[in-house]
Amino acid sequence: MNTFMKLHRYSNHVDHAIRLWGGTLLNLFLRCYVSWQFLKSGWLKLQNWPGTLELFRSEYHVPLLKPELAAVMGAGGELLFPILLILGLFSRPAALGLFMVNAMAVISYPQLWEFECPAAINDHFYWGIMLITVFVYGPGRLAADHLLSTRATGSPV
Repeated sequence: MNTFMKLHRYSNHVDHAIRLWGGTLLNLFLRCYVSWQFLKSGWLKLQNWPGTLELFRSEYHVPLLKPELAAVMGAGGELLFPILLILGLFSRPAALGLFMVNAMAVISYPQLWEFECPAAINDHFYWGIMLITVFVYGPGRLAADHLLSTRATGSPV
């Protein structure tokens, strides 16, 4: 009976730790993983800006925006929002902004929908799910938002 009680107490401690930190660690992983994907893309756009502009003129058809403005907004979003997400600063707006960048990529690049690129479109769907998860559940405890809200109010939001 003594062994059973010890196991039960241990199980309660594990459950408590998972409730307290499991979601936070998972959310940190999601924030960093999806941010890394977009940071790489944004950096690549900056590395070859003339090529990026040509792609936006010829292949990426962003509705209602001139290609040059779409290129600046796309690259800017792929660089700014991921940095905010990694830091956990303005996490929900950053996740929503990056979700919109992701959605615009899917809408403006019809080749993603072709049968030759199922992995590419699936990546965008997965990233969208990760970003919505961060938006809905927030950044977790390992985020600047959490630290700032704790300092401002004396208790976490």
